[in-house]
Amino acid sequence: MHYNLKHTSTKKLMNGSKEINELDEKDFALSLVQKGVDMKIGLDIATLSYKKLVDKIVLIAGDSDFVPAAKLARTEGIDFVLDSLGADIRDSLSLHIDGRRTCDEKYINRNWQSKKDK
Repeated sequence: MHYNLKHTSTKKLMNGSKEINELDEKDFALSLVQKGVDMKIGLDIATLSYKKLVDKIVLIAGDSDFVPAAKLARTEGIDFVLDSLGADIRDSLSLHIDGRRTCDEKYINRNWQSKKDK
């Protein structure tokens, strides 16, 4: 998480219509970009699997980036269950999971209904 100077504010600084000491919170935008989260989750899955610390992993995601982690967990004898919150998943991920489960039926029903209404 960090703040970026907005483009319009940068232009004003560059053309001299605004001074640095005149900047305030309206000149900045919050950036909530997460980097490396999938990799960190994958490493956690690998660690838990190799050390046999768990017998089941439930991943709440639908990202096919987790195929290698799911495959590794299953190779190590871990049950790998996916909750994609109702989202479709790629066949490449589906091949490497032991099951699919949705923990939040209200979420699924609400989103499924809104898709049908469109």
